[in-house]
Amino acid sequence: MSSNLSIAIHGGAGTILRNTMTPELQQQYEAGLQQALDAGYGILAAGGSSLDAVEAAVVLLEDFPLFNAGKGAVFNNVGGHEMDASIMYGKGLEAGAVCGVSHIKNPVKLARAIMEHSGHVILCGAGAEQFAKLQNIAFEDDAYFYTEQRYQQWQQALLEDKVQLDHSDKKFGTVGAVALDVQGNLAAATSTGGMTNKKFGRVGDSPVPGAGTYANNNTCAISCTGHGELFLRCVVAYDISCLVEYRGLSLKEACDTVVYDKLVKIGGEGGLIAIDRYGNIEMPFNSEGMYRACRNSDGRNEVLIYR
Repeated sequence: MSSNLSIAIHGGAGTILRNTMTPELQQQYEAGLQQALDAGYGILAAGGSSLDAVEAAVVLLEDFPLFNAGKGAVFNNVGGHEMDASIMYGKGLEAGAVCGVSHIKNPVKLARAIMEHSGHVILCGAGAEQFAKLQNIAFEDDAYFYTEQRYQQWQQALLEDKVQLDHSDKKFGTVGAVALDVQGNLAAATSTGGMTNKKFGRVGDSPVPGAGTYANNNTCAISCTGHGELFLRCVVAYDISCLVEYRGLSLKEACDTVVYDKLVKIGGEGGLIAIDRYGNIEMPFNSEGMYRACRNSDGRNEVLIYR
């Protein structure tokens, strides 16, 4: 049993500049983060599972159009959407993930259904959508995922013929949550629309257990946001868990080693949220900013964007 209820969430990292952020927009981001945080923490406070808490928090972030996941997902090269998500439960290392789906309202719900009902870990594309129908997962048409901001980003990317990491400049659009519940179980979930103008069915780290998402009751729960290719190559989430388990590092030491040293050495920009089995929370990032928030049973409640 744990008395240290903890949850942390993120809405992406990258070049988030104060001089391009209006007070109104900042207020919207902060309200979206707080709403998701409160939903997840409410489940924990009522004695619910960390798995339910991270799913609920990520669903709200997927439904919030300013974040690049679910409703706010970016456009790919042909003007569609390809969403990825994963969820992991630290109790028995159960994991479920989905890649490249276009019409799933809440990809994190599908990831959980895959974990609990498919006998597999990762499903992709048309097959994943076929499974979603069997599980009565909600679908939406293309119009639901259309936002003017994302459309303009895609048009700009087409003009410049480049793949963009969300927003203008560099913004790694992913959402995620990690939590520790009263039973001492850890869970993590991550969801993303990927890169603006992405081609060839590209998949990043978000739906890959051990890379962008990981949870192990013996160590920690991690959800990453950043340049997915680099996070994949560093197996970031699992590496942090290993540093805690095999080298005996604290959560802070492990996170700092990976985010500020290992990733930086290969040009990996971004950040992550982490909670260990004692309820300690870390939210490190090596980019300009990261949309992030956390809450615990000791009264900590933070919603942050910049350093």
